[in-house]
Formats: sequence, C-alpha cells, structure tokens
Amino acid sequence: MSRKKAAVAEFARYLRTETVGGMVLLGATAIALIWANSPLSPAYFGLRDLHLGPLSVGDWAKDGLLAIFFFVAGLELKRELVVGELSNFKAAVLPIVAAIGGMIVPALVALAIGWGEPGIEKAWAIPVATDIAFALGVLALTASGLPSSLRVFLLSLAVVDDLGAIIVIAILFTAKFNLLAAGAVVLLLALYWFLQHKRITSPWIYVPIALATWWFMHESGIHATIAGVALALLTRVRRDPYEQEAPAVRLEHRLQPWSAGVAVPVFALFAAGVPVGAEALGKLFEDKIAIGVMAGLIVGKVVGIVGASALAVWFKAAVWPSGAGPRDVIAVAVLGGVGFTVSLLIADLSLDEPETAKAAVLIASMIASLLAAVLLIRRSRAHGTMSE
Repeated sequence: MSRKKAAVAEFARYLRTETVGGMVLLGATAIALIWANSPLSPAYFGLRDLHLGPLSVGDWAKDGLLAIFFFVAGLELKRELVVGELSNFKAAVLPIVAAIGGMIVPALVALAIGWGEPGIEKAWAIPVATDIAFALGVLALTASGLPSSLRVFLLSLAVVDDLGAIIVIAILFTAKFNLLAAGAVVLLLALYWFLQHKRITSPWIYVPIALATWWFMHESGIHATIAGVALALLTRVRRDPYEQEAPAVRLEHRLQPWSAGVAVPVFALFAAGVPVGAEALGKLFEDKIAIGVMAGLIVGKVVGIVGASALAVWFKAAVWPSGAGPRDVIAVAVLGGVGFTVSLLIADLSLDEPETAKAAVLIASMIASLLAAVLLIRRSRAHGTMSE
C-alpha cells in the first residue's frame, strides 16, 4: 500500500472513532451558532439559502447528506435486529416502547402548557423528536465506560422516534402527496430487495437505484431521509460462506467515515445556525408555547422514555439493555431531550413566527445535552468501579 493510500485509510479509521465524530459534530454546531449570531450572519444565511438545482444548500444538507447518516444508522439497526443485541425479542421491544412513550408525554406536556395559544394545534409536535446525530455524538463523547447495549438502545429509540416524528409531519404538514412518486419508491425498494436476494453486488446497479429512491421519496412529499432507513433495512446482514463480510457490514465500514466526516458535520453547520437574539430570549419565558416546548423536551422526554420502559419491564414484555439498569436508562433518556433538527423543522412548519419556539428548542437541547453528559459520565465511572 502506498503512503497516500495508507494515510487515507488511517484518516478513515480515525473518523470511524465515535468520539472523533462527536467532536467534529459539536465543532460544526459551535461554528454555526457563532456564525449565525455574528456580523457575518448575512453570509451564513445567504449560503444556506442559495439554490443549487431544485434545492437550497441547507435542504441538500438536511434532506440529502443526512440520508447517508440515516442509511448508516439503519444498517447498524438492521444488524442489531438480526444478529446483535436486539435479536432477542424482549430487548427489541424496549426501545420501541420507550420511543412511543418519549413521543406521547412531551406532546401532552406541550399541549397542556400551551393550550389556547395560537398555533398550539400543530406546535404540540415540536418536542416529539429526538435528534439521532446529536444524541449519539454526545453519547460518544461522554459514555465510553458504559455497556454498548445502551448505544444500541439510544440508536433504536432515536430511529423509531424520528420515524414517528416524520409520520407526524406527513399527517400535519404535507400539503400534497404524490402517489405516482410514492409508487416509484415502492417499486425501487422491491427491486433493491430482489437484487439483494439474488446476491447482486455491483455498485453500478445499486447507486442509481439508491439515488432514484431518494429523489422519488423527496418528490412524494415524504421526508427524503426515510429512503436511507428503508434501503438499509432491506440490506442483507448475514454473510454467505464464500463472503468475507455481509453487504451491510461492508457498506457500514465504507460509508461511516463519509457520514461522520462529511454528511453529519455539514448538516449540523446548516441546521444549527439559529439566531438567538435578545428579542427571542426576552420572549422565551413569556411565550407559553416556548415554555411547553422546553418542558416537553427536558421533562416530558425523560418521563415518557423511562416511564414506558419501566412499565414494559414490569409487565415482562421487555428487558433492560444487557449489562445496564434503570439508572443507565435514565441518563440516556435525558439525551432524548436533544430535539434539535426535526424539532426546528416542525417549529418552522407549525408557527408563523417560529423564532421564540426555535430558541426554546435550542436552549432545551443544550440543557439536555449538558445534563445527560453529567449523568453519563457519572454512570461510566460507576460501571468502571463495578468492573474493578
């Protein structure tokens, strides 16, 4: 191997380290916040809103690049469901139940606090979502001593949570649904599954199918990142005797550096640029919808996730993640309050003047991240002590 190829391979290996990916993600977030609230903010928003073809730069990052992250996350989820931690039925039930609880309770909290306010009929959905990329980034930076099953739990919970949030968006905010485009998506997914079943491996076939699936998903009115999850869940994860790696493992290995080093940081750069001016902050604690959003994300998420999980375990329908217990799940549940991107999207869609609600999402996500980091570090130390 030449020095150049060796350097590229080493850099890719470096990006596969979750701690590095989390640091890159948080760095991009910090740059976005500083840039969007500086005298250079017109350049930031001008670049984000610049149209390249049919979409703006921000939309390409949110709908296009993030689909790569969802594909990689979906591959890991599929692998865990088939041959990993979630292959046990009761282990798989827990994150699904937790995600449902983590959607219902925050919505009820936001609706109760904001009741009667203009826009609450749709704004109740703002605290429903958990941001997968940011939540996993914080977990990677703070929970190195915790069992890997907790990461799988958070990943699964966040995927189900985001799918649920996107369904909510589809029901509440989709102005039009293109049936022909949705039909094309179904046919392309069926073709992808058939080629996987027939053990076809050529990227010259799969890449055009993936791009077409993404495009028709976008044109159908459904959030385009769902294409990444759908394709991942149809990818084969069991290795044949003549193969060194299963297709899902091979794709995850190749795409992870691109996801961690390009897709997620660029997405964060254009998603995290939320103006947090004195006016928005001044209205924050006077606006019932904003208060409901913060309470939903910081309190409702934890109550919903932990409460639903505890009930499922109590009724013996599920089990706690392997090697972990209720205290660990509470620490991870606090990360559910990192609503961020999808929450910001729902705020934009549901309110005529979303600035205060978006500031509430940003502050609640920051508080949830900091609280979770403290709890996760403490739980990591506790596990370290128990292993000694």
